[in-house]
Amino acid sequence: MKRIHVAAAVIRGADGRILIARRGETQHQGGLWEFPGGKVEDGEAVETALARELREELGIEVGAARPLIEVRHDYPDKHILLDVWEVSAFSGEPHGAEGQPLAWVSPRDLGQYEFPEANRPIVAAARLPGEYLITPDGLETPQLLRGIQKAVASGIKLVQLRAPNMYDPKYRDVAVDAVGLCAGKAQLMLKGPLEWLGDFPSAGWHLTSEQLRKYAANGRPFPKNRWLAASCHNAEELALAERMGVDFVTLSPVQATQTHPEAQPLGWDVAERLIEGFNQPVFLLGGVGTAERERAWQVGAQGVAGIRAFWPEA
Repeated sequence: MKRIHVAAAVIRGADGRILIARRGETQHQGGLWEFPGGKVEDGEAVETALARELREELGIEVGAARPLIEVRHDYPDKHILLDVWEVSAFSGEPHGAEGQPLAWVSPRDLGQYEFPEANRPIVAAARLPGEYLITPDGLETPQLLRGIQKAVASGIKLVQLRAPNMYDPKYRDVAVDAVGLCAGKAQLMLKGPLEWLGDFPSAGWHLTSEQLRKYAANGRPFPKNRWLAASCHNAEELALAERMGVDFVTLSPVQATQTHPEAQPLGWDVAERLIEGFNQPVFLLGGVGTAERERAWQVGAQGVAGIRAFWPEA
């Protein structure tokens, strides 16, 4: 069965809200909400198709767009490739030129709308930022918390509390304070035994690759309204992450790092191939920072993750 190539747009307004449209009842997956777009014609560039579809569907002209995520999904009756771009600037007033209802929705409320199954990774990508801060190891608690507070104040929206050498009770105490610092401002991702899940209901969970191997066969340990991520280093671990139903992953190391000099870097070409076979948002990690974010977008990643690159007291 030939895979249908579709260009779709996450259109972000000046206030950060995202435009979605409702499919007609007679269409495939009718009545569900979707990200606007349409079929890429044979020989047509994706950007050209996207601009054409948004002009026809919404009456707008694209001003600025970048790749966001590619999703391959197989329905019983059709196979599709969703080539999703984030549109950050446009001219004209969006309207349902084909009679379709539209809605401007805050990213955090996207989960309240019913989308086709193939759109679930796009909802995640639309809600996630392009940078993922991982806290440094070996800091005293006051310094660690002060750094998180500064990072969040500077605009960091996704924080992983990583402290592998901190003994468990101390990590839990720091996690309680970190939850408070991030509340309403950033999404906090914790690490640790799954037995702790019930104690931090507002936090997401970032699994180690060891946990991924141990628990992937059991599926998600909590419902889809809570963030689940995993650390991956190869195709096998990405497959386990997909099987478990994670929302996003880190893929590392892309380049050589000071913290893990013994690790063999993947390189950009291998990272791009691995991302192409994976249907969820990917943050590239290892020897990357803000300067590499654009390149990460071009190879299909959500963005970049890092310790030194984003830590305000580095």
